Amino acid sequence: MIKKWRVAAITVLLITACGDNSVEGQQALSQQEVAGGSGDTSLEQKQFKWKMVTTWPKNFPGLGTAAEHFSEQVERMSKGRLIVKVFGAGQLVPALEVFDAVSQGTVEMGHGAAYYWKGKVPSSVFFTSAPFGLNAQEMNGWLHYGGGLELWREAYAPFNLRPFAGGNTGVQMAGWFNREINSLDDIKGLKMRIPGLGGEVIIRAGGESVTIPGGELYTALQTGVIDATEWVGPYNDLAFGFHQIAKYYYYPGWQETGPALELIINQTAWDSLPDDLQAIVEAAARASNQDMLDEYTARNNAALVTLVEEHDVQLRVLPDDVLIELHRLSDQVLADLIAKDPMAKRVYASQKAFQDQVSDYHKISEEAYYRARRLR
Repeated sequence: MIKKWRVAAITVLLITACGDNSVEGQQALSQQEVAGGSGDTSLEQKQFKWKMVTTWPKNFPGLGTAAEHFSEQVERMSKGRLIVKVFGAGQLVPALEVFDAVSQGTVEMGHGAAYYWKGKVPSSVFFTSAPFGLNAQEMNGWLHYGGGLELWREAYAPFNLRPFAGGNTGVQMAGWFNREINSLDDIKGLKMRIPGLGGEVIIRAGGESVTIPGGELYTALQTGVIDATEWVGPYNDLAFGFHQIAKYYYYPGWQETGPALELIINQTAWDSLPDDLQAIVEAAARASNQDMLDEYTARNNAALVTLVEEHDVQLRVLPDDVLIELHRLSDQVLADLIAKDPMAKRVYASQKAFQDQVSDYHKISEEAYYRARRLR
């Protein structure tokens, strides 16, 4: 009996000791995890402070405020664990040096338009807009469900960059002119600010393409550095005051039919984020992308009414024969590009196949509905 009692007592003591040690061990482990192991802050608790540079003036309506909205959403969703400070064009780096600054890790993020980098990445033009290409709805569909985003990331990978769609303005305007455009001859000798593939089309038509950041456009047009400019649409063009220095406002924006903006992240910086913060960045990017399109859809027509009714802007449509010629020249430019660059060839093939496929359905959906809506 004494032996049995001793065994039972020892067993109880061992169980109690093990239980106490287990709880203490768990508490110690929990404290160690919160503290980050050997006293360092863990990724789950660490605060990240990033800089974002943009190609737009600080807080410029739509384009510039999109970056600010993204920053605000990220900070709120992460409860302050990821803070992104936004700098406008020229505050840290010039507008057209955003790509290099993010690639080199000078800053963690950038916001701009991919076609500005066509000298470095020829295929980048397709991730903004190709002449007579995808509209905004189609561009978002191609990027997120048609393989476009995967191609975009492949194209940017050699530069240590990870791109995301960062907004869309919808179909833009053809531009501001101080001469009427009645035929393709009226484009000859014209110095026009028009980047991307649209600029190459203008060159083929006998004009001159000039790439100038948005913040410099008013002065360039006012002083005669350029004769014409395309920018975005009524919402932004009214804010820039182009109606004060140009007479004719032409549509449709054949050159930018559904232009996507981009958020680019330094890949090394991206890899440093824990999974939950990466998910927050992805969600904020998708939300900001859609929010910009919503804003332009809501604001453009009211701004156009102001331009026409209060500022006597002459709204003009490009003649059909001019559009046909511009389309023909666009096909030539695209053919030359994809013949020279294998990646551009792959991206164009993907985008064109997607456009053909969705266009077939749009004939009986979007286009058919627009016609039906006009019937009275």
